[in-house]
Amino acid sequence: MLSAISQPQCQADFEDIMPTVFFSAGLSSRKGGRLTALLICIAIGSAAGVAQTGTNQQGAGAAAQSPGQVSALSESNANILKELEAMKQRIAELENQLRSQQAATVAAPADAAGTLQAARNSLLTDSGKPSDPPADIASANVSAAPPATVAAVAPPARYEKAEPFAFADFTWLNGNPRIEQVPYDTKFFTPEIRSDVDYTYDFRHPQDDTIGGSSEVFRANEVQLTQLGVGGDFHYDQVRARLMTQFGMYSTTTPRNDASYSRGNWDIADAYRYLSEAYGGYHFNALHGINVDAGIFMSYVGLFSYYNFDNWAYQPSYVSSNTPWFFTGERTQIFLTDKLKIEPWFVNGWQSYGRYNNRPGIGGQILWRPTGRISILGNQYALGEDTLGDPGRVRYHTDDSVEYKYYGNPSSRHLSQAAFSLTGDAGCEHGGGVSCAGDSKKGPKQSFLGYMIYNRLWFDRNLFGLTLGGGGIDNPGRYLVLLPPINGATASSGTPYFTENPGNGFKAWDSSATVDYMPSQYITWRLEYDHRVASVPYFTGPGGITPPGGDQGTPGSIVYLPNGKEWFPDLRNSENRVTGAILVMF
Repeated sequence: MLSAISQPQCQADFEDIMPTVFFSAGLSSRKGGRLTALLICIAIGSAAGVAQTGTNQQGAGAAAQSPGQVSALSESNANILKELEAMKQRIAELENQLRSQQAATVAAPADAAGTLQAARNSLLTDSGKPSDPPADIASANVSAAPPATVAAVAPPARYEKAEPFAFADFTWLNGNPRIEQVPYDTKFFTPEIRSDVDYTYDFRHPQDDTIGGSSEVFRANEVQLTQLGVGGDFHYDQVRARLMTQFGMYSTTTPRNDASYSRGNWDIADAYRYLSEAYGGYHFNALHGINVDAGIFMSYVGLFSYYNFDNWAYQPSYVSSNTPWFFTGERTQIFLTDKLKIEPWFVNGWQSYGRYNNRPGIGGQILWRPTGRISILGNQYALGEDTLGDPGRVRYHTDDSVEYKYYGNPSSRHLSQAAFSLTGDAGCEHGGGVSCAGDSKKGPKQSFLGYMIYNRLWFDRNLFGLTLGGGGIDNPGRYLVLLPPINGATASSGTPYFTENPGNGFKAWDSSATVDYMPSQYITWRLEYDHRVASVPYFTGPGGITPPGGDQGTPGSIVYLPNGKEWFPDLRNSENRVTGAILVMF
């Protein structure tokens, strides 16, 4: 019975349940809850008194009451009703006050949550992995707001600013690894291992097993370790670094195509030959991220990646194969949005460890991916004096690509994806006896014009891949044509057997068909057929390009046989070969 509940006990009981009542109403004042509980208990107590009085009167039955007693009782009941009405109005006023306080309380935690979210956003790193927040941020509490309010302002993820290019799956891109899940990662280091082993069957069967004119395939009819790389990415407290080694054929062939090491001492080629990437830098929490790096990093000119695992084909066309695979210098990656990157460069030169002459080069990249189906890439290079021993000759180059995925159905047992890439390159040199347009007074034309196009199909839920493509170049002056390693010739030495003088014309085209088997995201089994043609004898014939008994004299020098006759390499206008490769990346 109500009359059996004391006012203190009633108030205590209601204080226990009032937080739930107030939370359901969206209120949050503990003090207001105590006051309301007291008023309710007073009201209940008064009502209980009235009820008890009425009950006692009924129980008395025939007990006589004087008219004065009846009048006093009626007056008392009227007073109680007035008090109840006054308390009801007071409770309504208190509820209005509490609602006003609740609105102010919600606004303050929302602002605090916004500040906390901004701090968390600043933890985004270049690799797309948010760093662990500092202790003061990790332990920050917004519990001043009621649970419903916290749920309303809590961030849906650890950071609000979108990770660059993470809004869609871009593993379909040419030149981009298809790894979707890194097997092992830590707060400090993300390891990476790459292996590229190939066997190339050359239909001309060169007697010295040497393949020329390629920056990916170097030996015929042998199993060769093209590249083994071990390294990874370091990242801590916004400081970043990357190291990737290169062992195998790349450690010899890549420095061999760089002439800059011939200027000065300290043997730059040997100092860097076992490094494909080595740089350090810092990540700034601005815009969607800004990275400033310095060292040796991959070039984007040519679309194809330096690592064959990332590519749709093993042997890229001339536009990619004859342009830089790396730069040495400084780059700044500015992610303006999660779909747009601008990246200026300050570099030693065109695929060079050092400066060829007295002026370094500048350049940059713009990468825009407006949707998950398209990627637009532009690379520009200018002002470098990149001809060894000719400081007056200045180079310019533009490389621009578009990749588009025109079909996607990953669950299909038939055609699951389809995409194509189109790349166009143009460039020229002027000064030092040459000109971009071929002016008779300033020298012969020194230019570069090339293209390549590839179409890629995936089958059976991306288990198999088929790539058809090719391209061509026109490079009068041959200043970007890869020099065949005739008698050990290098980019620095040159060779009289294949001159690269102004006015020496060179046109070439190629086509390829590539079949991939990809049972895991970490391995590709590849089989590829390549057909390549040049306007002048360029590819290795059956007689090879190595003198009898091996290279003789200084690299690239003229060779005489024991009978006094001059030796000549066997060069042909075309080649056909098949390459099988096992490509691994973790």
